[in-house]
Amino acid sequence: MDDNAKVHKYKICHTVINSDRRFCYEEAQEIIETGKGDLAQEILMFHELAQKLRKQRFEEGAVEFNREEKYFDIDEKGTPTAVHLHVSKEANQLIEEFMLLANRTVAAHIGKVPPSKKAKAFVYRIHEQPDQEKLNNVADIAAHFGHKLKITGNAKEVNRSINKLLADIKGKPEEDLISLLAIKSQAKAVYSSENVGHYGLAFEYYTHFTSPIRRYPDVMVHRLLDKYAVKGSRSVNPEKLEEDCKHVSSQEQLAANAERASIKYKEVEFMGARLGEVYEGKISGVTEWGVYVELNETHCEGMIAVRDLDDDFYEYDEKNYMIRGRRRGKKYQLGDSVTIQVARADLVKKQLDFVLVDKENPAGSHRIDKAPITYASQMSRETSTDRLRAEYEGGKASRRQRRGQRGNSTRREAAKGKAARRGKTGKRRR
Repeated sequence: MDDNAKVHKYKICHTVINSDRRFCYEEAQEIIETGKGDLAQEILMFHELAQKLRKQRFEEGAVEFNREEKYFDIDEKGTPTAVHLHVSKEANQLIEEFMLLANRTVAAHIGKVPPSKKAKAFVYRIHEQPDQEKLNNVADIAAHFGHKLKITGNAKEVNRSINKLLADIKGKPEEDLISLLAIKSQAKAVYSSENVGHYGLAFEYYTHFTSPIRRYPDVMVHRLLDKYAVKGSRSVNPEKLEEDCKHVSSQEQLAANAERASIKYKEVEFMGARLGEVYEGKISGVTEWGVYVELNETHCEGMIAVRDLDDDFYEYDEKNYMIRGRRRGKKYQLGDSVTIQVARADLVKKQLDFVLVDKENPAGSHRIDKAPITYASQMSRETSTDRLRAEYEGGKASRRQRRGQRGNSTRREAAKGKAARRGKTGKRRR
């Protein structure tokens, strides 16, 4: 590798790493910032190379989305005591860039062959182009705020335009709205034996050969590398490999859902100790049944039910990510700032309910639960509206669903029972 971070030679083989020193991210970051510490010269050299790799990647058309990760401080009983956002710094970028370099080098090693040859079947991490309709919608809303987004042309031109838009809106009121919509316009990355490249990273060949979090696809890749390292080895069955890729993609989604559910549970548990408190937040999602708000201070998300907005009849505008009052025209749109009061925390369904606080609805004017809903209290507190919301949000099944019946089947069964009893007695009970 030269001073410009260009790879001239590489070797793929079984190795053993002997570490002279193990660093945590915070230690490495301090060395990058101060230039002092153990192995400072080596770390600063890798930092410089990583920043060159990062710059090259964005020049090639990679999309720069800054995704914030949430984590909690937990006490000895497992109760969350504080919530934080993980901020990615240069030390994180150092590891990320060399991880990306290893991944794409391995993918190209197998997938990039002369035109006269056919590449052997392999596991690729692919990311297809964004949804054009959603991208058009981002451009329309950006134009409303005076920004331009190029939605035609090659991938590099479009992605450069997206990056410029994200930079232009930084720190502006419309930042949350437009950045959220830009993220939502992107396709989901999956595993596949059919390589179409990675759109978001702007890589023609990409796989998951190594990562800080071990994945089973990493193992699949390592096994294929071992097999293909043997001279004269034949390709594995591409159809079978594609089935395996679809399976691990679905399992990855299950794992992601489980992770989100665990984070949501801790959010509800954390905010359940703060029922009745008032917070500032921004609208993070809009549906026909409610407006979702992420709090500025705790970064926890809850919902304001549309039914609780009793000053007007609100209609859902899906295209513009808002609800609008039919009579007064008042609207609540993705990215808007609002004030809320924590009204309900349901640990069973992992749901947080907020109520809107404004001049017409001051704090305390709505019903506020005194304690979180737990498994011990759920049956006495569940209402028909709660069950409808649970069905909408994929929560607990309704009583009718749990019975496996439809309509008024219970009443019909009861009527059949009465008819049977009348048949036995020969007379009608009055």
